[in-house]
Amino acid sequence: METACYLVLTTFDNVDTAQHFAQQLVEKKLAACVNILPQVRSIYRWQDNIESSNEVQLQIKTNLRCLHPLQCYFKQHHPYDCPEFIALPIEQGASDYLKWLNDSLQ
Repeated sequence: METACYLVLTTFDNVDTAQHFAQQLVEKKLAACVNILPQVRSIYRWQDNIESSNEVQLQIKTNLRCLHPLQCYFKQHHPYDCPEFIALPIEQGASDYLKWLNDSLQ
């Protein structure tokens, strides 16, 4: 049975940590696929200061059933004190791809 699919965004400070985290998500079936974008420039407010840093972005494909366990995994294993966890619903997509995504998380 198919369930709603999501794209989750997060960042890391280096590619090795991001790759290890992505590998773990796929192995644990919390994500069907993770794309690693090796360099993004982030400008943000942290502890009342404006910060700027190079980061690695992960684009995580998951479904509604895995969303809460994925967020719990973030809280336990993400190295940031306050990691980005933005879950965007995938409202449209190729039906065969979305079926594969859900099947991969069984």
